[in-house]
Amino acid sequence: MERIVVIGANHAGTAAINTILDNYKDKEVVIFDSNNNISFLGCGMALWIGNQISSADGLFYCSKEIFEQKGARVYMETKVESIDYDNKIVRATGKDGQTYEQVYDKLILATGSLPISPRIEGKELENVQFVKLYQNAKDVIDKLHQDSIQDVAVVGAGYIGVELAEAFRRVGKNVTLIDNMNTCLSGYYDREFSDIMSKNLEDSGIRLAYGETVMKIEGNGRVEKVITDKHEYKADMVILGVGFKPNSGLGKDRLELFENGAYLVDKCQQTSQPDVYAIGDCATVFDNSIQKTSYIALATNAVRSGIVAAHNACGTSMESIGVQGSNGICIWNLKMVSTGITYTKAKALGYDAAVTDYEDTQKPAFIEHDNYKVKIRIVYDKTTRVILGAQMCSEYDISMAIHLFSLAIQEQVTIDRLKLTDILFLPHFNKPYNYFTMAALGAE
Repeated sequence: MERIVVIGANHAGTAAINTILDNYKDKEVVIFDSNNNISFLGCGMALWIGNQISSADGLFYCSKEIFEQKGARVYMETKVESIDYDNKIVRATGKDGQTYEQVYDKLILATGSLPISPRIEGKELENVQFVKLYQNAKDVIDKLHQDSIQDVAVVGAGYIGVELAEAFRRVGKNVTLIDNMNTCLSGYYDREFSDIMSKNLEDSGIRLAYGETVMKIEGNGRVEKVITDKHEYKADMVILGVGFKPNSGLGKDRLELFENGAYLVDKCQQTSQPDVYAIGDCATVFDNSIQKTSYIALATNAVRSGIVAAHNACGTSMESIGVQGSNGICIWNLKMVSTGITYTKAKALGYDAAVTDYEDTQKPAFIEHDNYKVKIRIVYDKTTRVILGAQMCSEYDISMAIHLFSLAIQEQVTIDRLKLTDILFLPHFNKPYNYFTMAALGAE
């Protein structure tokens, strides 16, 4: 029986494991994971911290027991120390010190990503936190109940930082959001959109410290303040959320790596080593918006990559169709979604890019209730006319609308073709001249 070893039972690993166990009964599956839980939905951490959900129970969708019921052999809290790629052996150590040498026929690396630890003096102080794992979130929640925690500084104004800033504010803390960029969410939105989110944060009582670099964190054993290059801020807790890096240590000396250290994989998720696949945050993706290999760490990408790798490892040929980096965020009642690349990034990459913007109510004017404004931007290449990206925001739930643009980027649709795309109309839903069509018609 062919043996497939999977290292990591995160989103990508879980998708790969279930695909194999559900479709290939003739395969033996062995799983190693250094954590004590499986499939934690980290995107729900801020909801838990902010008391928007009552517990973390629903943030897990798989378990060791489920895998074992399906026939897998699972080693939790077991760290893989090294891999002998020539002899196909995984060497690991359990929390009790027991060592394992596991031979494999195929290997799937789902080692995920690690939080970036910035070089900041004082980051070892008590109450300076990373928030990625279940244990991190639980530790933060336990501490938030202490009366001594009143002022929280969040370093990094990406998705995680903004979501956590909202969460801490929801539970009554004084929050300062610090970023060295002059806006938030800069990787996903142009300023015309990120400024709307910034106003939303500020109106909700969050102090914004944009364009500031953290120099050091001070305190007597426990954090007391954050010092930037411009100001200092009182802080009883500091969250470091400046980003993530691929966890590729197990193959860095043997497997070909991307420029940021991720495993370089093809569209079958295969690495440079035969019979070795890499999935999720530790691996690259093919980005359809720029038609190149890139790195986009999202749970949706991770799940799809796990499915693709599983089928290929089991002998069924399957290629990824690439990704667009589709994403979304909801802070208080402001919903923002995007896909592809921003205008700012398109220009930086050398595209002859242009944008078409449009703003209107979601529904006809005679709809008097729950009729919110929608703002949309479509980014396209003036030379090829191909759509490169889209951004939308509203208090209305327009999240499903971004999928149209995701598919358009995937299929290299032009802005001109979008102008006459058949879009339904019903006053309950939208306008006959809807914002998709009107934005497209406004293109140069």
